[in-house]
Amino acid sequence: VQLQASGGGLVQAGGSLRLSCEASGSIFSIGSMAWFRQASGKQRELVALFTTSGRTTYRDSVKGRFTISRDNAQNTVYLQMNSLKPEDTAVYYCNADIRTSATSIWRHYWGQGTQVTVSS
Repeated sequence: VQLQASGGGLVQAGGSLRLSCEASGSIFSIGSMAWFRQASGKQRELVALFTTSGRTTYRDSVKGRFTISRDNAQNTVYLQMNSLKPEDTAVYYCNADIRTSATSIWRHYWGQGTQVTVSS
């Protein structure tokens, strides 16, 4: 199983970016999908979560600016980021809970990370 993230880049403050993360490989089912980020010298933090029941949660600092969505048919999760701020600068990682068969346990999988840099 692989998670391939894309969509990062350099943007000015106030701009927008859309991150994508596609899961591929031997996938039986996908549970929750999420985006985390890790700024230089800081711990990785949860940005947004999308559960299988359709519930979404966001960290307070991105509420109203970021939107997480998913396309179950494409095994893909997205993060639309608007009104970006310099403090959003970080490497963004996608995460998914995946089962590879009907009898396997759920496992966390991580994407490779995509850099988002917001200039002031």
